[in-house]
Amino acid sequence: MLLIPCPWCGPRDEAEFRYGGQAGVAHPQDPWALDDRAWADYLFVRDNPEGWFAERWFHTSGCRRWCHVLRDTVDNRIAASGPATTQAPDPGTGRGGGRADPSSPATAPTTPGRRA
Repeated sequence: MLLIPCPWCGPRDEAEFRYGGQAGVAHPQDPWALDDRAWADYLFVRDNPEGWFAERWFHTSGCRRWCHVLRDTVDNRIAASGPATTQAPDPGTGRGGGRADPSSPATAPTTPGRRA
């Protein structure tokens, strides 16, 4: 069982979360200008390191907020977590993330073209 430290709710079982992929991936400034190859790279190509990795998780069964987690992909140890509104944790230094003000507004995932 993997316990993920939610910045707002505390440690929770991973079953309460949805994995959101690699943290710190910037959305293209002009996605309409990308060719198919560049768009596919943005959507699907991610790092897959052995060791520390910055990830995004959405607390679906809790506060319904996004958070960043610095997790070791070898043994699932978690070194840091923080709200997704902060800088993604740096796998090289273990710094970043941090805890947040619980009064900050929650954000839910959105899917383009779909109503909430």
